[in-house]
Amino acid sequence: MTRLNHRSATASAFVISALLGVFAPGAAAQEPFYKGKRLSLLINFGAGSSTDTEARLFGRHFAKHIDGQPELIMQNMEGAGGLNGAMHLGEVGPNDGTRMGYLTALAWLYGNEPDRFRVDLKNFRFVGYQSGTAVYFVRSDVPPGIKQATDIVKAKDLVSGGISARSGRDVTIRMTLDMLGVPFKHVTGYRSGQRAMLALERNEIQFYSSTTPGYRAQIEPNFVKPGKVTALYFDPNWDGKTFSVSPQVDGLPILPFQELYRKINGKLPSGPLWEAYLACITLNGKLQRLVALPPGAPQPALDALRAALRRLNDDKEFAAEATKVLKFVPEYYAGADTDDHVRNALTMSPDVRTFMAGYLKQGK
Repeated sequence: MTRLNHRSATASAFVISALLGVFAPGAAAQEPFYKGKRLSLLINFGAGSSTDTEARLFGRHFAKHIDGQPELIMQNMEGAGGLNGAMHLGEVGPNDGTRMGYLTALAWLYGNEPDRFRVDLKNFRFVGYQSGTAVYFVRSDVPPGIKQATDIVKAKDLVSGGISARSGRDVTIRMTLDMLGVPFKHVTGYRSGQRAMLALERNEIQFYSSTTPGYRAQIEPNFVKPGKVTALYFDPNWDGKTFSVSPQVDGLPILPFQELYRKINGKLPSGPLWEAYLACITLNGKLQRLVALPPGAPQPALDALRAALRRLNDDKEFAAEATKVLKFVPEYYAGADTDDHVRNALTMSPDVRTFMAGYLKQGK
């Protein structure tokens, strides 16, 4: 019979305990956060919108990169220029990491009118964000006929359209036309880009803008190439000191807004309206898409989703399908400092906010 002394017995007990610990219930905490879970992706614009097109492409590829392989369910909630979906995410849905938003057009709304947000946007947990731009276009049959971008200043009886009077899209449509000195009437309340485009096709409105995914996937092939509309200009990127051009508009035969303005007027725009426009495109451009969890979501969920988003940036299948569908590959920032990046960007100077309050009241 083999005998163990006290020291050997203690050591053996320690080894056995350590081995048992591997299989103890507490080890389940090491399993992926999303194992066995379902993740809902809320899209804050309607089915068929450019946000929806991009979000569904995103969702198909994003899910496979999440550790634990949760089932991903997508749903749309439109209205109020994207605000309804965001507030539903923040107020109604669970904040346990099982519900996430793919959100557009919120940064400008918040920077300009934070009081409209029943849930403070800065309190959301931000998985990542994507920068972008918008492309502006007009029906080619607007009198006396729009054949090239500079013809917009000749337009008569122009009616522009939008989704919500206070949305960034509506505001930049109005601001750019006002800076160019084009007389127009603005009709809003279409709620989604898809409805606005139906109105443009029916000639209820003649002027509109779209994010690049919507323009590339729908407007360019179905309206520009057949000659129904003429592309005019796009929003530049602005970092407070210099202009740059988003890779999303590579290959488009049009100029950024300030260069079209210079071509027509011989100088760059200036004045309070120009400063407000720059503030708008800074918010809308840098934070065009926000991937977010509601306030109070657990850190393990945030970490898992950020890791998946970084993997998505390197996904060749995603890149190939995005190139085919969107004509560009979205890139997402998803670092550990994402919350700080977004919260710092959600700012507007008091002077610009005061100017915009008066401009919004003017309406069109």
